[in-house]
Amino acid sequence: MDTQPVSDRIAACLGGSDNLASCTRRGVKLRYTVKDQSLVELEKLAALPEVEQCEAANGRVRVTLTAECYTMQAKENRLMPSKYDGLARIIIQNVGGKSNINSVAHCITRLRFKLKDESKANKEVLESTDGVIKVMQSGGQYQVVIGNNVTDVYDAVLEVGHFQGAGEVDEDGNAVEGGEGGGKKSPISILIDVISGVIQPTLGVLAATGIIKGLLALFDFIGWIPSDSGAYQIWYAVGDGFFYFLPIILGYTAAKKFKMNEFIGIALGIALCYPNMVNITSGEVLGTLFAGTAFEMSYYTTFFGIPVIMPASGYTSSVVPIILAVALGAQLEKWLRKVIPDVIKLFIVPFVTLLVMVPVTYLVIGPVASVLCSIITMVFEAVYGLPVVGGAVAGILIGAFWQVLVIFGLHWGLVPLALINYSTLGYDYILSPYFCVSFAQTFVVLAMLLKTRDDKLKKVALPAFISGLFGVTEPAIYGVTLPKKKPFVISCVAGAIGGAFIGLMGARSYSMGGLGLFGLPSYIDTVGDTGVQSLIYVVIGTLIASVIGFVVTWFLYKDEDEKAVKKA
Repeated sequence: MDTQPVSDRIAACLGGSDNLASCTRRGVKLRYTVKDQSLVELEKLAALPEVEQCEAANGRVRVTLTAECYTMQAKENRLMPSKYDGLARIIIQNVGGKSNINSVAHCITRLRFKLKDESKANKEVLESTDGVIKVMQSGGQYQVVIGNNVTDVYDAVLEVGHFQGAGEVDEDGNAVEGGEGGGKKSPISILIDVISGVIQPTLGVLAATGIIKGLLALFDFIGWIPSDSGAYQIWYAVGDGFFYFLPIILGYTAAKKFKMNEFIGIALGIALCYPNMVNITSGEVLGTLFAGTAFEMSYYTTFFGIPVIMPASGYTSSVVPIILAVALGAQLEKWLRKVIPDVIKLFIVPFVTLLVMVPVTYLVIGPVASVLCSIITMVFEAVYGLPVVGGAVAGILIGAFWQVLVIFGLHWGLVPLALINYSTLGYDYILSPYFCVSFAQTFVVLAMLLKTRDDKLKKVALPAFISGLFGVTEPAIYGVTLPKKKPFVISCVAGAIGGAFIGLMGARSYSMGGLGLFGLPSYIDTVGDTGVQSLIYVVIGTLIASVIGFVVTWFLYKDEDEKAVKKA
């Protein structure tokens, strides 16, 4: 029998330990990141008797051990350790231990725990641990900011703690329904939790399709790919199509959030995007409700005599109606499951749920959502409509406080505003000033990086600067500027000044683009006659914020040890 540890034999097939950038383990599944995939000998790896399955793609290798091998390795305590196992144990211990954890999930940079008792967590120890940038308590969650390695650390936490992710767990790490802990949430916390839970899963693809749409606008503008070409139409089908059918996608994510049958959520979304219903608003107007008010709505058909009120563009690309429909439908489905016999539950529950919820969505939820959206839009229009300074005031508010909202996770509450505007106006102006904020933060970090003599700060600041260029500023905020306080304030002031210019000029975005540099093409108008006008305004505003942030920090920032020496 080969006595060499299975981890060493696997590593040998992956080009040796020097070729391994990282490794994580969850039960029988191992995941490696390799520096050079050409060194991976996949056939040799698959031939190992301990390996049940393996695959390699994009610099990652996934290996599934046989159940027999896993059991033996666990029995002999020879399971491959993850690079992050030690960090995972420290985190679990200092959030109050395994028994204090209801659930754990993660976003782009943070581990998000729901704890039974947050007072049992040791914030000081966590923040002094290498690999942890910051600890935040917000929205009923205990958030441990990790940075770019959060996915690997999350996997290690699940493995070490024997947790099931994205759900509550009992003391043994098994998923449970309901559960205690977390305390009573405020309405704001509940709202933010719902918005982030429903919209966040789509943001990666939403940003990707936004980038596609923005690049197509740019290429059409400069004549590389004309809008009437086949290539443009094919790529535009996904660039615009994802957003057009957004209610279907949100029907799925909302159903997962509200613990509803996902396919019922999808079916509700489909009903809102069905072509015959979308086109119904092009027919003859049968009547108008609230005539002469800001909430005037026409109807084009009835449901057993009840007016069916719809926006002129229908509900394609909408956000709020489908979330409300699924939230209410989930409660109906839950009740039906309790009262309908098991023998017919499989098809009767979705049948009754859809039979009730589709008309309710069109007759009640849709109009109510339209009124709510109109009220929100009116508030922001009132601010932007202030004579001369309206846009600047709104830009200052968003530019100054966007990073503060990010710290507490409250920025999610503003994201739907942009989505609402995209679906009703075809563009958004409310959130445009936020674009320069990440660059203000990023160039404050650059100034600190160039001035500091602190090697530890440099190691944190360099990757934070690179991440910031692409719109991920949490490492910069929690690891660099916020601990120093003054640089964070400088970045907020710089963001407010840049945001004031962008708001004053009324810059518009035309799609939900990518973060950081990848978000620039979303400010190109592909339909109207403004072209790259908004893009120019945003670039100028971003340069203003970046330069101010960099210059002020360059002159004011000093390392703590230098201050101490001068004071002495």
